Amino acid sequence: MAYDLEEQEQLDEFKAWWKQHGKLISRAFLALLVAYVTYQAWHYYQNKQSLAGSSLYQELVVSDQKDLTTIQAKSATLMDDYSGTPYAGRAALLAAKANYQAKQVKSAKAQLEWAAKHASETSVAALATLQLASILVEEKDLKAALDLLNTSHDAGFDGLFADLKGDVLAGLGKNAEAKAAYQEALDKLDPAGKMRALTQKKLESVA
Repeated sequence: MAYDLEEQEQLDEFKAWWKQHGKLISRAFLALLVAYVTYQAWHYYQNKQSLAGSSLYQELVVSDQKDLTTIQAKSATLMDDYSGTPYAGRAALLAAKANYQAKQVKSAKAQLEWAAKHASETSVAALATLQLASILVEEKDLKAALDLLNTSHDAGFDGLFADLKGDVLAGLGKNAEAKAAYQEALDKLDPAGKMRALTQKKLESVA
């Protein structure tokens, strides 16, 4: 069907406009297409990693806790190859516990340090920090423990951090600061929790 004069003018205008802007639009479209494909590919990779990490973590969980060779191997794989998944941090905590119980404290500390720095879940990172600080307290390295407890962490663990901080400060002879830390812990801990009663006793025992 033949174009009328008005349609032909509009077509000519479009052709002229496309001649001027067509390459730019084509490049922009191509860039968007590449970005979309990259985004989809990344999500596919992340999902694949998460599924594989979950499977390996389940194997780790059901492993004999006295079989350190297996635990260390599986946790190392999760930490190295699946570090972007939540299972890597959890594996580090589990491996640290097994190593600590086997008196391999140096290895336990290394795994806790990794989890504290790299765990994708803030709760796991906070637990790792607390456990590492507790080991430092056992080793009488109170200054290092205090520095660790003063680092930023998941707010849900404020009470536990403050309680352990009170222990460290009391050990350093800083009783006034220890009392303040214990009081902070009481303010942050679950009122119905067992931990709160212990913290109250600690507070009362500080001169």
